[in-house]
Amino acid sequence: MFRDIPQRILERMHELEALDRRDRSDGTDRLERLRQVPPETGRFIALLAATAPPGRYVELGTSAGYSTLWLALACRLVGRRITTIELLEGKARLARQTFEMAGVGDVVDFIHGDILKHLDGLHDLSFCFLDADKELYGPCYEAIVPRLVPGGILVADNAISHEATLRPMLERALADDRVDALVVPIGKGELVCRKQ
Repeated sequence: MFRDIPQRILERMHELEALDRRDRSDGTDRLERLRQVPPETGRFIALLAATAPPGRYVELGTSAGYSTLWLALACRLVGRRITTIELLEGKARLARQTFEMAGVGDVVDFIHGDILKHLDGLHDLSFCFLDADKELYGPCYEAIVPRLVPGGILVADNAISHEATLRPMLERALADDRVDALVVPIGKGELVCRKQ
């Protein structure tokens, strides 16, 4: 999966990595900053997605589509598609460009809209990556876990970097008898939950 990443995907990943570095140093507005996952987190979520049981894949919080590109690699490997949702117009525009430039339309369905308004249409989920506004983590967790198939995986980014903000959701997940959960110290910290 990682040894033969298509050139179009690699080129767009490098462009987004450079844009992310620039955003971190030039004072870009908080809502417009990419703050995407680092490459090691991308590899990690792709590996997890490739091992998920049969079902649908979803990403909550697309940003410019960097993490989606990693998940697209897993989708191609296992013959699945991923639905990814982004609210902000600027990031949605970048995501559309990413998916077109990288040529991943065969495995990516993009929705520009409010995550919470689109959750009702999601069922039989085998994999979910959550990297949205931190206030949405609790409601998203509660909506996604019942929609996961047995063995389905939910990964939530920023579990260490935003631990104080996310503490109620993290404590809920770690004590939730519907899932096995732990925090993995990779990137900004990943909460990984597997449905019983």
